[in-house]
Amino acid sequence: MINTMIGISEIAVYLPNNRVSNYSLKEKFNIDDFFIEQKLGVKYKTIKDNNQKASDLCIEAFKNLEKKINIDKSNIDCCVIVTQNPDYNIPHTSAIVHGKLGLKDDCACFDISLGCSGYVYALSVITSFMKNNNLKHGILFTADPYSEIIDENDKNTSLLFGDAATITYITDNPEFFIKDVSFGTYGKEYKALIKEKKLLMNGRTIFNFTATKIPAHVKKLLEKNNFKDEDIDIYLFHPGSKYIIDTIVSRLKIPKEKVPFEIYDYGNTVSSSIPIMLEKRLHNHKINRMVISGYGVGLSWASSIIERNIKYK
Repeated sequence: MINTMIGISEIAVYLPNNRVSNYSLKEKFNIDDFFIEQKLGVKYKTIKDNNQKASDLCIEAFKNLEKKINIDKSNIDCCVIVTQNPDYNIPHTSAIVHGKLGLKDDCACFDISLGCSGYVYALSVITSFMKNNNLKHGILFTADPYSEIIDENDKNTSLLFGDAATITYITDNPEFFIKDVSFGTYGKEYKALIKEKKLLMNGRTIFNFTATKIPAHVKKLLEKNNFKDEDIDIYLFHPGSKYIIDTIVSRLKIPKEKVPFEIYDYGNTVSSSIPIMLEKRLHNHKINRMVISGYGVGLSWASSIIERNIKYK
């Protein structure tokens, strides 16, 4: 019998201890406190050690998960990693993590190459994969160490991105499950965020994309499910920047208190940004329905309505 409910049981986060202050870069980039705090929204960026790779960040996240729950590694049926900065082009990083964790041989492992929309995409992929194959225990990692590809002299990217990793424990006894999910792509503007020799970003194009595509996309998702704003407890939008979040909130005409912005002390962590915010609210039983929405490189976007398992209400 195929499982009818697969979803999120627990989340753990790893943020490197090393932090770089954007205040120390004011003179270099001719910026002020207002730009850092009100436009960018990043005061400090977390930066991994030079010898750490994506797989190492995943292992640290797994260690933090073990501090929260008892997890039997012999029960893990699948291991999925969202990254566009893998340890190597070949092999897939999930195989490396599999070996480092000593997971069982009959464990499915694969990577998903997506950026800021990656967590929402991956949630849909792993839950569908587990349902269709009657699997009960999965681990979903996000780890995209952009510090490896950023030009430190590029104002558009060096002030914004931080390193992090997360792990989401997916089981057949979830705290939250996917109610609905929707996706989109605007591939004509793929060059707006691209890594050639180093990461390049056209900030104006990215802003215009998020300001026009995302509010309409979220409205459509809510209308499809016959939900209004009062039916949603909280919105977790990928924090591309504070200015982007403020614009989306304004165009959706939703209360600011429903839309957290929390990257001041670690930066835009790409696919890890949504699970970092979600981890803090997973066991808050005043929150029973959320919208999670990621968007960026591709240009790609994905949003989902997730709901608390009635067992935990």
